[in-house]
Amino acid sequence: MVLIEDLTTELKREYTPEIIKTVIAFANTNGGTIYIGIEDDGDIAGIENVSETMLKVSNAVRDSIKPDVTLFTDYQQEQIGNKTILTIAVQKGTSSPYYLTSKGIRPEGVFVRQGASSVPATETAILRMIKDTDGETYEEVRSLNQDLTFEYAEKEFSNHNISFEENQKKTLQIKNADGIYTNLGLLLSDQCIHTIKLAVYEGNEKEQFKDRREFSGSLFKQLNDVYEFIDRYNNIRSEINGLQRIDVRDYPTEAIREALLNAIVHRDYSFRDSTLVNIFDNCMEFVSIGGLVKGITLDDVKLGISVTRNHNLANIFYRLAFIEAYGTGIPKIMHSYREYETKPRIEATNNAFRIALPNTVNEKTVSNQPANKTAIQSNPVKNKKLAGDEQTVIALFDKNEFVTRQDVETALDASQAKALRVLKRLTKTGKIRTIGGGRNTKYKKTDD
Repeated sequence: MVLIEDLTTELKREYTPEIIKTVIAFANTNGGTIYIGIEDDGDIAGIENVSETMLKVSNAVRDSIKPDVTLFTDYQQEQIGNKTILTIAVQKGTSSPYYLTSKGIRPEGVFVRQGASSVPATETAILRMIKDTDGETYEEVRSLNQDLTFEYAEKEFSNHNISFEENQKKTLQIKNADGIYTNLGLLLSDQCIHTIKLAVYEGNEKEQFKDRREFSGSLFKQLNDVYEFIDRYNNIRSEINGLQRIDVRDYPTEAIREALLNAIVHRDYSFRDSTLVNIFDNCMEFVSIGGLVKGITLDDVKLGISVTRNHNLANIFYRLAFIEAYGTGIPKIMHSYREYETKPRIEATNNAFRIALPNTVNEKTVSNQPANKTAIQSNPVKNKKLAGDEQTVIALFDKNEFVTRQDVETALDASQAKALRVLKRLTKTGKIRTIGGGRNTKYKKTDD
């Protein structure tokens, strides 16, 4: 028998640790056979203790290579003349890239076959193998970095009394069935490679910076850090109604929260670019990479229809109560601006999604409530010039001598701030008058 080294054949005089690299290369390429006991020139040297050598190789293959490649290896001893050799047949594996456990899924740990040599794979080749094996879903693909820590994520899970042990990581798809971290694990780890860039501008154009930051780390950390930072620019102003003062924000806090969560949970992480948050005097915008999921239109999104790009990531945020239910974020944002004339702007391109929240500091409020027909008919002259929400409030006095602010909130399905504004307008025009003060404030309709 005359053998020469080629794409599928490797000759070794004796066992050396380098054999493991060849096993990896064969499993990652087209398979092959390693012959131990044969010189590089094809001369048969033989080995003295075949059983001991086989044990060394099988133990090294089992302990030094991930994912498990043992099912794709077969060991046989062969007799050539009076010499004994060991053959290791390696099939092409189904979970490439296979790699050295000690090096990880990096070029120094992944090998492929080129001619008669086993060489480190390029990062491009590694990514192609992962894509071919794991499919297109970014969060389910194996992470190139397996040296991950979860200090921040562990605290977040602990705060919600949810287990974050090894079994839980597999259940949540942070690790796959082979115990290998997925890209979902990378996103939640302290080593997350994706960031959020935040810029605060002077005025309404991208001309002069007032402040800019880049937030990194686990997506949980980015969420909390960015929200805390934005809160500094969400100014509080006060409105007075009688003895009551109500604090109002420039931006509805619920709208900021939902827009930020949308940018984090639904962006396309197969792109490396950062998520952007821009704060101007007149608005705050959130720009995330990745357009709408195929088959979904912008009108669908506004109606609350949700097809999640990162299903496993969304599931974790749902379990931790960051999101209440799929598809509710955009409707919540729109609902939080129901009292204002200017509404949030939502735009989508093939590769980006943008939500712009208007600053409400100079916004006029609008009525979203239909006029109360009973009130109009019973008081046609008095209520003729009143807005719909004011007519609704006046109608409350048809059955009640006194009305509280809480009664108005319920009738208008409005916030405390809007209820007070409506009551203030009616008081100014002399339609109602205030009785009492503080928490005991009531309102009574005047006789004129």
